[in-house]
Amino acid sequence: MSCPGPRGLWLLTVALLITNMTYGAVPTDTTYVGVAACKQCHAEQVTAWRGSHHDLAMQRATLATVLGDFNNAEFTHFGVTSRFYKTDDRFYVNTEGPDGQLADFAIKYTFGVHPLQQYLVEFDGGRLQALSIAWDTRSQEQGGQKWFHLYPDERIAYDDSLHWTGLNQNWNYMCAECHSTNLKRNYDPKLNSYSTTWSELNVSCEACHGPASKHLDWATKADRGEKNDYGLVVDISRTGKWGINEETGLAENPLRSSSSQQVETCARCHSRRIVLSEEYQHGRPLINTYRPQVLLENLYHADGQIQDEVYVYGSFIQSKMYEKGVICSDCHDPHTLELKAQGNALCNTCHLASKFDTSTHHFHPHGSEAAQCVNCHMPARLYMVNDSRRDHSFRVPRPDLSEQTSAPDVCTDCHQERRAKWAAEVIRDKATNRKKRPMHYGVAIQAGRSGALDAESQLIELAVNPDLPGIARATGATLLGSYLSPVSLQTIAGLLEDEDPLVRVNALSAIEGLEPQFKLRLASGLLKDPETTVRINAANLLADVPGELMNNDQRLAFGKAIDAYIEVQESNADRPESWTNLGNLYVRLGNGEKALSQYKRALELDPTYAPAYVNLADLYRHQQKDEEAEQILLEGIARMPKAASLRHSYGLLLVRQNKLERAMKELKQAVKLEPDNIRFRYVYGVALNSIGDLKNAISELESANTLYPADRDVLIALINFHQQNGDISSARRYAQDLVTVAPWDRNAQALLNQLSK
Repeated sequence: MSCPGPRGLWLLTVALLITNMTYGAVPTDTTYVGVAACKQCHAEQVTAWRGSHHDLAMQRATLATVLGDFNNAEFTHFGVTSRFYKTDDRFYVNTEGPDGQLADFAIKYTFGVHPLQQYLVEFDGGRLQALSIAWDTRSQEQGGQKWFHLYPDERIAYDDSLHWTGLNQNWNYMCAECHSTNLKRNYDPKLNSYSTTWSELNVSCEACHGPASKHLDWATKADRGEKNDYGLVVDISRTGKWGINEETGLAENPLRSSSSQQVETCARCHSRRIVLSEEYQHGRPLINTYRPQVLLENLYHADGQIQDEVYVYGSFIQSKMYEKGVICSDCHDPHTLELKAQGNALCNTCHLASKFDTSTHHFHPHGSEAAQCVNCHMPARLYMVNDSRRDHSFRVPRPDLSEQTSAPDVCTDCHQERRAKWAAEVIRDKATNRKKRPMHYGVAIQAGRSGALDAESQLIELAVNPDLPGIARATGATLLGSYLSPVSLQTIAGLLEDEDPLVRVNALSAIEGLEPQFKLRLASGLLKDPETTVRINAANLLADVPGELMNNDQRLAFGKAIDAYIEVQESNADRPESWTNLGNLYVRLGNGEKALSQYKRALELDPTYAPAYVNLADLYRHQQKDEEAEQILLEGIARMPKAASLRHSYGLLLVRQNKLERAMKELKQAVKLEPDNIRFRYVYGVALNSIGDLKNAISELESANTLYPADRDVLIALINFHQQNGDISSARRYAQDLVTVAPWDRNAQALLNQLSK
């Protein structure tokens, strides 16, 4: 596995930076000893590991390790021709540099091995940058042995943060942790430089097993004692053995223990997550140092199928396999990383072949490619152009849900001439002894995403269902933030006390828009949550609560948690998101001048980071400095003319300055750039009405309503505008929708009654 490519991955991975600052599972005197020390007793395991993707995750660029064609090979992408060559034993590329000019760069490291290999170039300040032109290491027969660009359909300009010399292709932050062992970024914000270190260049034994000095001490003792304390930091071995239940045809493990420790050890790198701290603690829950992403739009399809590059963990913890205690090493050799068996033979170790590997189960000719279990239960997607990765949720094909969830249907992925309805009918007709399946959580998630009129009730049912995967329930909690009502608030209050910390922390995000006193009432208890991730998110949420509303105990807990939050942001000072987070925090704390410096620092690090422009301009506006606000927004627009958020913010500023003609152009452009942004459409529609263009105002808001029927602001505006237009019938129809969305709202019911007379 190599550094990921999709644009959205970089932006979402670093959207928020929070961490654990207090746990110390690993004793300070436990140190890393290196693979050579491990090999003394574990030669078989080290030999198996040699040549694995972990072993070859990162290597120094040598004649033995570089797989690409550096014999003056040329590759042209959007008019830029790069040349790969070598001089003696050193490798170089002549390509577009950070100033847009062609220049020569020395290759220092290889990065990854199959199906592609990337190359790292060293810059001043200890930075390593990943070339966006990679070598396809597959055979020619497979379409490989060629140079290709990771963004084949997009021109990445030299001033784009995704350019290979830019911030979001920086190895030190974006890639290094998962390709080396015991990595420390060691970023100095004063010098804007790195002194990055590692124990071993690749992913070695201790990356998974933890620092082994105590274990080595134990192994070298003449008298090891009777206790089975091997000096290990973490035990990730399997407990119990699987056996097949002949009646069900499924494997069972009577000694099953928690499956989380090994899975979460692997998830440290094999997950889509937000980095919480580089002080990873082996054996502690993943959420102490990382925050796994839930089933967010553009990352996962509504039913939880993989969409963007999310790796494995978020899929796997949705599965029945995970629920029953399956762990990574049940299928994968932990040292070679190869599958333990090939084809259906692997699945048959836990699923009785006579029951499942039959045409009566999979409806295809036995032994055919279509009869391979993975092709129905683990569909694959391509990432980084040529890297095929399988969905690890092991889901039962549900073509009957395809229309409701807008998610892909694995059946019609192959039977492309057919439709999902046909596939659902085939399964219904051919399946025997199958119980009616309950409603899938994907239906509720899709309702929440699309603003269905009954989304709130569906999301509540999802979020409180203890039989559903925690990641799905946490997703429901997050989505409920768009449907706050007396009923959903009661639900969220319960979710804030849920035993799953992923649910608790996502329930916090649902109440960000509440008035301070209500947030304090709901979230103050989480300032003392057992998980630091939850505590500091609670503190950040409560930053705008006036101190006089808190009692002494709450103020003390808040102070400790907010200090930890600030420390976390400062520990990630190489990212503009972190400085912007601090700016937002200081705004809520009432320290505008300190917020100002944080936003400016974010823009120094990345002049293309739109949120910093928007928030800085908003701060200037609150300080009644409209000229400065306009200047900063125009600067951002000049750099990023296609940034819809900047256009929208500038339009609002012009409205406040009563420059309506220019404002309308900017608001319209924001909608054009992001047509699915309901807020942008709503504001533009209201603005159209304010200048007397009622017809187009209604048209704009009806488009918004089609995209997101449950938006109350849009519904209220449509009711008012149709009344102005004399169309009482349409106004009544939208009033009925408003009552459906907010049955608790007496004003909505009164309005419907009035329109029904």
